[in-house]
Amino acid sequence: MSKNNNAARADHQVIVVGAGFSGLCMAIQLKEAGYDDFVVLEKAGDIGGTWRDNIYPGCACDVPSHLYSYSFAPNPRWSRMFAPQQEIWDYLKRCADKFGVTPHMRFNCEVERAVYDEQKQIWHVTTHDGTELTTRIFVSGIGALSIPAYPKLPGVENFQGEAFHSARWNHDYDLTGKRVAAVGTGASAIQFVPRIAPEVEQLDLYQRTPPWVLSKPDRRMTKIEKLLFKTLPVTQKLFRGGIYWWMESRVLGLAVDPRAMKLAELYGRHFIRRNIKDPELRKKVTPDYTIGCKRILMSDEYYPSLNRDNVAVLTDGIKEVKAHSIVDGQGVEREVDCIIYGTGFKVSDPIGPMQIIGKGGEEIRDTWDETGMEAYLGVSVSGFPNFFMLLGPNTGLGHTSIVFMIEAQVNYVMQAVKKLLGEGGGSLDVKPEVQAGFNRRLQAQLDDAVWSSGGCESWYLDEFGKNRTLWPSFTFQYWMRTRKFEPDKYLFEPESV
Repeated sequence: MSKNNNAARADHQVIVVGAGFSGLCMAIQLKEAGYDDFVVLEKAGDIGGTWRDNIYPGCACDVPSHLYSYSFAPNPRWSRMFAPQQEIWDYLKRCADKFGVTPHMRFNCEVERAVYDEQKQIWHVTTHDGTELTTRIFVSGIGALSIPAYPKLPGVENFQGEAFHSARWNHDYDLTGKRVAAVGTGASAIQFVPRIAPEVEQLDLYQRTPPWVLSKPDRRMTKIEKLLFKTLPVTQKLFRGGIYWWMESRVLGLAVDPRAMKLAELYGRHFIRRNIKDPELRKKVTPDYTIGCKRILMSDEYYPSLNRDNVAVLTDGIKEVKAHSIVDGQGVEREVDCIIYGTGFKVSDPIGPMQIIGKGGEEIRDTWDETGMEAYLGVSVSGFPNFFMLLGPNTGLGHTSIVFMIEAQVNYVMQAVKKLLGEGGGSLDVKPEVQAGFNRRLQAQLDDAVWSSGGCESWYLDEFGKNRTLWPSFTFQYWMRTRKFEPDKYLFEPESV
């Protein structure tokens, strides 16, 4: 079935940007609802997003696989509780083929600019090669973990060795016998450090703030479990539900009462003592902030790898990078062949490098200059009709599967799509007072959460110290807020003649 109202006015009914978990979910739901006139614009040459780009050694999910997947596309064949990168990427490709959305993909097609035409009520979308497409509805699904973040290191432009980000891993460069500097100790670093430590001659790990690292309850899925999940799908649904509620319970300490994190902190300290015997090293890797303030990491290999004779944890910062060495904050110079940045992503900008220009010619970032980055439900921004974000401001999570949030948002956006296309046109623009009130209440909730009161600086917070990244409560509450589209929260303008 093709629903192609007003096709003459726009090239497409819907344009989706990004072909990772978010964009793919949106494409699948459009297809399942019978909409054929849509395209997905992907900057790379394949689908997968984060799971296509992050191919560093040891890359795997830190959320159980049976929850970190679409509810409508369960995979009974997961090999482990926490699937490795290649397996997740393969899963996404299978989903694209199964639901018939691959023909809607346009690869190597990076969006640079989108401008709203108020008179025609359409979006003009321009790609990197100058191609312009028009669409009734514009959806950004680029995700938060798409643009690598690099630290500003004095003199780094003078470095003559090899250098790359963990999300742009150079597999052609042989690390065997090399002197490597790993900058950052976040989620990526704790996975690749144990893998490369046995290969390199020397590994200098530059740590700014130690993370809380807990044991990862990973294991192989048994043949019996896989057979059971395949033959009796309800058992996998129950298994997924158990994982969901187990992980959801963590909100009690993260957002309801940070004092509840004391038990987890005691376990974290015990985990450090059990794995690291050297008192000086133990002191370096023990955080001085409440557990949960920064992202909690999971690994049973990270701490043991730091005990190796060829691994040094350095906490004095980087004063200067020279042609073949790094000088730390104490003036100690160390020779280096390769720098690997495990410094995460630019999560403070949910639309990446795209320019989004709405009513009155205003760029979306300019509207955030005074208020900070915000949206209604993380999806709609006032002044930008028929534009929807997936994984927009304050819809990230610090405790469970982001795929749950993606599905909730896509369900909400699909209801808006059906209203717009089913009623023959027009535009929906969230009311400014609705957006302001929502974010005022949201920030009040976040002020008392561990992410704001736990005594750390994290990528969750913006330059004003406000958390513009995370949802402040249980995910089922977000699901309840988004399960039904609310037309009264939006200004609806009928189709212009």
